[in-house]
Amino acid sequence: MNKKSPINPTVKLLNEQQALQAGFMLMQQGQLAEAERNFQKVISSNPRQVDALNLLGIINAQSRNFQDAISFMGRAISINPKNASSYYNRGLALHELGRLEEALLDYRKATKINLKYANAFNGQGNAYLDMKDVKLAIESYEKALQIDRNYADAWNNLANAYSYNKQLEEALSCYDKALQINPHFLEAWSNRAGRWLELKNIEEALANYEKAAQINVDSPNFLGDYLHAKLQGSDWSDLTVRCAQILRSVSLSKPVSKPFATLSVLDDPALHREVAKIYIQTRFPQSNVLGAIPPRAASQKIRIGYYSADFRNHAIAYLIAEMLERHNKNAFEIYAFNLHPGKPDEISSRIFAAVNQVIDLSDKSDRNAAQLARALNIDIAIDLGGHTFDSRTGIFAHRCAPVQVNYLGFPGTLGAPYYDYILADATVIPEDQRQHYLEKVVYLPHCYQPNDSQRKISERIFSRSELGLPEHGFVFCCFNNGYKILPETFDGWMRVLHAVEGSVLWLLDHNPVATRNLQREAKARGIDARRLIFAARMPLAEHLARHRLADLFIDTLPYNAHTTASDALWAGLPVLTCMGTTFAARVAGSLLRAMDLPELITHTQAAFEARAIELAQDPSALNEIQSKLLAHRDTSPLFDAPLFTRHIEAAYRTMQTRYQAELPPEHFSVES
Repeated sequence: MNKKSPINPTVKLLNEQQALQAGFMLMQQGQLAEAERNFQKVISSNPRQVDALNLLGIINAQSRNFQDAISFMGRAISINPKNASSYYNRGLALHELGRLEEALLDYRKATKINLKYANAFNGQGNAYLDMKDVKLAIESYEKALQIDRNYADAWNNLANAYSYNKQLEEALSCYDKALQINPHFLEAWSNRAGRWLELKNIEEALANYEKAAQINVDSPNFLGDYLHAKLQGSDWSDLTVRCAQILRSVSLSKPVSKPFATLSVLDDPALHREVAKIYIQTRFPQSNVLGAIPPRAASQKIRIGYYSADFRNHAIAYLIAEMLERHNKNAFEIYAFNLHPGKPDEISSRIFAAVNQVIDLSDKSDRNAAQLARALNIDIAIDLGGHTFDSRTGIFAHRCAPVQVNYLGFPGTLGAPYYDYILADATVIPEDQRQHYLEKVVYLPHCYQPNDSQRKISERIFSRSELGLPEHGFVFCCFNNGYKILPETFDGWMRVLHAVEGSVLWLLDHNPVATRNLQREAKARGIDARRLIFAARMPLAEHLARHRLADLFIDTLPYNAHTTASDALWAGLPVLTCMGTTFAARVAGSLLRAMDLPELITHTQAAFEARAIELAQDPSALNEIQSKLLAHRDTSPLFDAPLFTRHIEAAYRTMQTRYQAELPPEHFSVES
């Protein structure tokens, strides 16, 4: 009888090592499926092969199968609990799933096993930063850098921590160190550009974005950031090419832009929806780590949580202040969740005095912030930021309240399944456009935008000369943000100036780069650059007062005047708009309809230009419109804060009633 020859352990070990080496080479070549098969063969013959388990964990993490990655790393740790890299790699996978506390424990274990493990200290810093514990994040990054002064990623992350604390000069210094080590560090160039933007230095920001663009324009969301920065400097070079790139990338479901950047360049609600969906899927996917919110019995008062980083000298704060003051405190408890507190000012003091409770979330992770809202039994959470600067979408991804609402800060869908409603009106979201919104649409009766009827207009009387305006001639103005000015809009403005002799265009002075570029573009269109007048920034009450020296506010497309339009109307200045298709392109039209001024709404560029010229050349017609505006200002729904507050409270009651009845969110209208 033949007996099988015994297996030579040396041969078995050689085969194992060869399979590991082959699999590792396949990993380096990006052939992850082939590499995984090699490692699985090793595991099938030797289930305790730690290296193979670790490498399988890494492959699954790279393939974004984080749960499987955690499982493989856990098996490796159970076999060899002294392997620091297993803890580190499991920490990375846990981190990706938003399980920050567990990730932090693994990073700490890795650093205890290996005191010189710079990567683990860097991972620890990232976890602390996501948990908003900036002090410990900075300490962790500094420990990584004590071990390795040439660790470019740690310098970049340290800069990000300083940025969160608004220590922008320190942040720039750290980005510099990262770039000295790695001049091709795309993320550091892009982050550095963002900090220069915060410091209002467009020239430096653009120089940094251009460095990044030379490395790779295809990195996630870079193209949108770059394009938005160029528009802030009124730099329209390559605009058509870049928009085409965005369209192409979105059709391939690539994360090419943050949603806000596309609002000002493309009047396409279907595209806006896709950009938002892609952004949410890649950056803020729904998290179920906290589980579902258990059903609650109806309470005596509905608890409303307003979430914003803009409870300060900001357009959002100006709009909502009186609404918050007018809320019925017998029926509602109002909470202000402050996402990024800064120095207190007059408007923040007013807002915080109007609510039941102010809660600082700047030092809390998204998960902990959501847990806090659940503990407070917040019934309806209102995201006033959406996809704008310093917002905290991750809190809503964790489901901080049974009902979650997109409102005011971002004019479009947020593209996330965890927002139940968007507050709108019939003008900004016509019924035939609802398919472009993931949220259910709640229609307020007149206009979705709240306003403050207590906004002070300074009694100061400005002269034309002190503001740089000519003593005679028609004054067109547009005080919109510079990134809203596109070539098509500017072309139209210049044709209007051509037609109206002696007229000027009064714009905000955003930055020297934009001023130079706009002057150059005017000259290229045959208009004397001196006919563009740039207004310095000043306190709101005085800014409203200087509106008296303008004759007609002419709007931008596809991103209309929003707060700037209500400012102009409140100051008694007629606003001429051209209405587009998207939410952002229809806001000024909504305001004008609420003021019963449909004669100032146009629907084509040609009609817009013709109407601007007509009004400039017919003083009696313009005076009639201005008289109508002044007569309606104190009686229209637009500036009736008590009426608006009753309507929005009715919307909240319906949302709450549907939730209590276990009915899903649905479109509905509030009766006037």
